[in-house]
Amino acid sequence: MYNGAGWIAAAPVLLMLLALDIGNTNITFGVFDEDGGPPGYRPRATWRIAADRARQADEYGLLINNLLTLRGIPPASVERAILCSGVPPLVRVFDELCETYFGLEPMVVGAGVRTGIKVLYDNPRDVGADRIVDAAAALKLYGGPAIVVDFGTATVFDAVRANGEYLGGAIAPGIAIAADALFHSASLLRRVELVRPPGAIGRNTVHALQSGLVLGYAEMVKGMVARFEAELGGCRAVVATGGLAGLIEAETNVFDHVAPDLTLMGLRIIHEMNA
Repeated sequence: MYNGAGWIAAAPVLLMLLALDIGNTNITFGVFDEDGGPPGYRPRATWRIAADRARQADEYGLLINNLLTLRGIPPASVERAILCSGVPPLVRVFDELCETYFGLEPMVVGAGVRTGIKVLYDNPRDVGADRIVDAAAALKLYGGPAIVVDFGTATVFDAVRANGEYLGGAIAPGIAIAADALFHSASLLRRVELVRPPGAIGRNTVHALQSGLVLGYAEMVKGMVARFEAELGGCRAVVATGGLAGLIEAETNVFDHVAPDLTLMGLRIIHEMNA
């Protein structure tokens, strides 16, 4: 690089791994340093954007490049990518995006990719890739048996043994979906902020809704975790992840760890297994 007085060596560019968790409602992505980086598989930076099946690869590409640049991360530093998704149309979009904007083919978590997890579901293909990624991350970072509770579009519970056997789980409507269903289906109910109410007994409609949605879900989570632990015969780690994990964690005492970026960390772990 020339600085006006002579040529000097350019600062080395850290190579980055781009990890993408593509869901029905949101797309969460982050970057990891390929050489070293923060301990515990933590990402250098993360973002969450709305998922839109009508958006084209160029639109997502422009958005992601701008977000990287605003955080001081040169898009050219992205050398590898890995993604998981249960939305096939968006997998094709992001495959095109990675090829066009980063000049690489992303690793897609699915058949043929080592995860360290043996799926014991009746039909393994029915298990979303993000659930396997979460199980792999929980097992690697916290040990097993482990229970993962993911607060996303759905509230998903997963159980994995210490030997990597994924047993299955449970799926309930997500808190936001439940709130929207009440708003659309009951004419006298309204949208409310998802925060803790003053008490379990709501003295107005807003507080009554917040009690049912926040405190009610907290009790559901406690009950389901207890049932999972009984069937597992004990549990080493109960891990919460997803956008609303912190809200429910504040109302329970069942979580050993709250890891909002668990899926992204799992993607990095799986990438390392297959590198």
